[in-house]
Amino acid sequence: MFLMTGMKIGNARVSTNDQDPTAQRNALLALGVEESQIFVDHGLTGANRLRPGLREAMAACRTGDTLVVTKLDRLARSLSDARDIADELTAKGVVLSLGGNSHDPTDPVGRLLFNVLGMVAEFEADLIRMHTREGMAAQKRRAG
Repeated sequence: MFLMTGMKIGNARVSTNDQDPTAQRNALLALGVEESQIFVDHGLTGANRLRPGLREAMAACRTGDTLVVTKLDRLARSLSDARDIADELTAKGVVLSLGGNSHDPTDPVGRLLFNVLGMVAEFEADLIRMHTREGMAAQKRRAG
């Protein structure tokens, strides 16, 4: 099991500029992340890995540190991105904490849970895209 010994770096994300990241910020503070170590992305989907806040959080992480997110879907909306981020952190000697629970890539149960959570995040993103397309098609039919 990985031990959290270094600094805690937090990452929060909201999908639209209208959303407020305060709840995530407060949760990260409650998990022991200092305010100055919280990096936030506004108006960016988790399907987009090229996010300034995530990039800054990843760059701030050093061996022995912990990257803290409130939930896996705040980090990534695809299983492949979640795995890539987790692998990159592991290679750097950085622990990934999901809502206060450390992801241990050496533990079979931990890997299973991580993959299940990643699949659920990806499924939710797919549903959002599907509903958006359906809504746009319905609006187009009404307008046309």
